[in-house]
Amino acid sequence: MIYQGNSLSVQLLDDGIVELCFDAKGSVNALNIATLQEYKNAIIAINECSEAKGVIVTSSKSTFIVGADITEFTELFKTPDEEIAGVFKSSSDIFDLFEDINIPTVAAINGFALGGGCEVTLVCDYRVADTTASIGLPEVKLGLMPGFGGTVRLPRVIGVDNALEWMTTGKAYKAQQALDFGAIDAVVAPENLKASAISMVKDAIAGNLDWQARKQEKLSPVLLSPIEHAMSFNTAKGMVFAKAGKHYPAPMVTVNLLEKAVKLDRTGAMLLENEAFGKLAKTDACAAQVGLFLSDQVVKGKAKKASKVATKKVERAAVLGAGIMGGGIAYQSAYKGTPIVMKDINNKALDLGLSTAAGILTKLVDKGRMAPKKMAQVLNSITPTLTYDSMTDVDIVVEAVVENPKVKAAVLKEVEASVADDAIITSNTSTISIDLLAQSIDKPERFCGMHFFNPVNKMPLVEIIRGKETSEEAVAAVVAYATKMGKSAIVVNDCPGFYINRVLFPYFAGFGQLLVEGADFTAIDKVMEKQFGWPMGPAYLLDVVGIDTADHCTDVMAAGFPTRMAKSDKDPVQALYKDNRFGQKNGVGFYEHSKDKRGRPQKVASESSIALMSSICAEPAQFEADEIIARLMIPMINETIRCLEEGVVDTAAEADMGLIYGLGFPPFRGGPIRYLETVGLQSFIDTADKYAHLGEIYQVTDGLREMAKTGKSYFTSDVKTAK
Repeated sequence: MIYQGNSLSVQLLDDGIVELCFDAKGSVNALNIATLQEYKNAIIAINECSEAKGVIVTSSKSTFIVGADITEFTELFKTPDEEIAGVFKSSSDIFDLFEDINIPTVAAINGFALGGGCEVTLVCDYRVADTTASIGLPEVKLGLMPGFGGTVRLPRVIGVDNALEWMTTGKAYKAQQALDFGAIDAVVAPENLKASAISMVKDAIAGNLDWQARKQEKLSPVLLSPIEHAMSFNTAKGMVFAKAGKHYPAPMVTVNLLEKAVKLDRTGAMLLENEAFGKLAKTDACAAQVGLFLSDQVVKGKAKKASKVATKKVERAAVLGAGIMGGGIAYQSAYKGTPIVMKDINNKALDLGLSTAAGILTKLVDKGRMAPKKMAQVLNSITPTLTYDSMTDVDIVVEAVVENPKVKAAVLKEVEASVADDAIITSNTSTISIDLLAQSIDKPERFCGMHFFNPVNKMPLVEIIRGKETSEEAVAAVVAYATKMGKSAIVVNDCPGFYINRVLFPYFAGFGQLLVEGADFTAIDKVMEKQFGWPMGPAYLLDVVGIDTADHCTDVMAAGFPTRMAKSDKDPVQALYKDNRFGQKNGVGFYEHSKDKRGRPQKVASESSIALMSSICAEPAQFEADEIIARLMIPMINETIRCLEEGVVDTAAEADMGLIYGLGFPPFRGGPIRYLETVGLQSFIDTADKYAHLGEIYQVTDGLREMAKTGKSYFTSDVKTAK
């Protein structure tokens, strides 16, 4: 053994071949500061080994290296730019040290080689991958860029245009795709990977491969003519701005960096990377996107734990109600491998449910994303029925009938009498109390809410609502089923509106107050979409949700929180609802909805709706963008904090991911709590206090004031004040 560390080792094989093997103590290899130091020690040991003639870099795991350990670097990102740049210069110097080994080197890539893992392969002269490999530089998804020399080496390995595509999209590429790009030199079967790497390094040692030329290419400027240079970067800037926009700075910073760096040698280009990385690491977008990644890991971790502890395995499911929602649920279950019975009271409804599923599948086939045979398999996994006879052996039932407590209660009572004693029963309700519905069944411990979002096949969130008597076994099984369906599950406790709708409707209330004061809803939508980053402004979102649905939910919230969410006498949504303007579903709400020649939805502000609302709204008035954002977001943030304090949602991470997955909260802001902490708790309180006279939805909690006073973070504090 030439060198032995905790995460990697170096040993001398036959014929002067040295193997540097990454072998961390956990299930995967990741680059942390300790591993990087061991990497440096290993390189020094190789350089001191007089018998070494060539090096292969391998992994003992089923995957190569998944990247840097971002949890270790988050505290570093809070330090000054120069300090971050210095740390990453020290790290990138280690990669340079390996690249400068004066013998040929070959990376043997299996499984994931992402981020820093990809950069480990790039410092090698050659790269061979097996068929399981997935290679890429996804740092842009964290608001960053490669920090260990990836921006320097990749353009010199696969060309500037290809490197720009890899780094600005953050995509990972399968082995054959990477070979087509020129990022690797060969693809082999997994069982042949190590032998192939040894064979390749032996060819280099024998002089059959010009490994010195390979090294020199990565040390030198990229050879581009002025015209090629201008075309590459002008095109890239246009494409990146169109896709990423102003809210995601990392892709454009990467383009601007490469525009300068490709003209320099490795030393000069590396210094530019270190500096640019340090600046990106300090941006709010980076903090938000790293936070989003960490919060997503919390949600996935809880789902994984639930899947392990769930005693009830869901092998066959049922959905009651074959409307668009029921059809979507049936599709999602069948598509992900769980056969499902779909029941309704008439064939017309069943036809609608089946056509909903078939429509989703047909689009996938038309786009080449699914084979017709697979479509037939999915449809055959959906069993339509008018009776309960087909449901005696199902493991879980999702009730998705009309949003009416009496109808739901009756259906739930019927289904409990028809399914097995250990079958789990859930309700896809968006507003009705789970504890109320639980009164209609004999075994409330096996009952909970399972709130899907429309359209089911596109919206990633499922809100699991725990009732007072719901067993943890039932919750675990439902979370496991949601995960099996390809969804992200957030478990919340029962309350009016549950979590998502409870925090959404104060946002709508702030919007309604602004309209009453004379604001233009199209101007509000523009600010909230273009400046804040929502996929839809509040008026457009209300039209999509349905004005009738929104009015009903407003009644529920008013009944649940009469002092904070009482229905206003001057409610624009109610005015539209009373005039049968339901939004997209009947073509007119705040906007008039239609389709263009290609069948794409389009909208224009409805002048008749504006005239209708004029009786309750003041004369048109102008509002600054900052005020519009504050008037809408303060109520939402305040209600999110109340949900944390009351234990409706368990953690800040789940609170953030719930709104990102369920409502499309701008990911570059990281979620409501991450956004709050980016703004600063005291700064948020100062702004909210300016609007406190507008009502309770603008008044911050005592708990928030205490958090600001003590300088604590919601991500590391348990703020529950009520159970």
